[in-house]
Amino acid sequence: MKIVKNSVVTARYTLKDAQDNLIEEGQEPMVYLHGGYDNIFPKIEEALEGKEAGFSTIIQLNPEDAFGDYDAALVKVEPRNRFPSPLEVGMQFEGMPEETEEDEALIFTVTDIAEDKVVLDGNHPLAGIALRFSLTVESVREASDEEVAHGHVHGAHGHHDDEDDGMSDEYRSHQIH
Repeated sequence: MKIVKNSVVTARYTLKDAQDNLIEEGQEPMVYLHGGYDNIFPKIEEALEGKEAGFSTIIQLNPEDAFGDYDAALVKVEPRNRFPSPLEVGMQFEGMPEETEEDEALIFTVTDIAEDKVVLDGNHPLAGIALRFSLTVESVREASDEEVAHGHVHGAHGHHDDEDDGMSDEYRSHQIH
């Protein structure tokens, strides 16, 4: 079966930066609903359109095609007393960016702690980086009507909407950051 709108694609992947440094090697395959559902980067979807199981490729994404350019305005310095103890570099907090038109909260990562100040970065860790995805399509199947209606994959490595399975709110697809 060819990869077309409303097909479920299972692919193995390796993610590297433009200098060929390994960022992530997917332990589980990524599984996504193909066809403009924002489950994967559009350039990857475009490269896989019409392909079949067994297809392999390397796709380079510039920052604007992936996680965007690094935005220095998303780096904040806040008073230490606004945070819980213990506090460690790498901890993440949800917050609203100042002076934006968007109402969407960002995840801020603690990047430095100095005496009475905490440095937070609201950029995605891969913002500003050109990425290379090595992909091999393992399988392609037709999506169920329910998957199409919900806009994501259900079942193995997918999202479960069934309250009785104990995992109703857990997103189980292995998305690429």
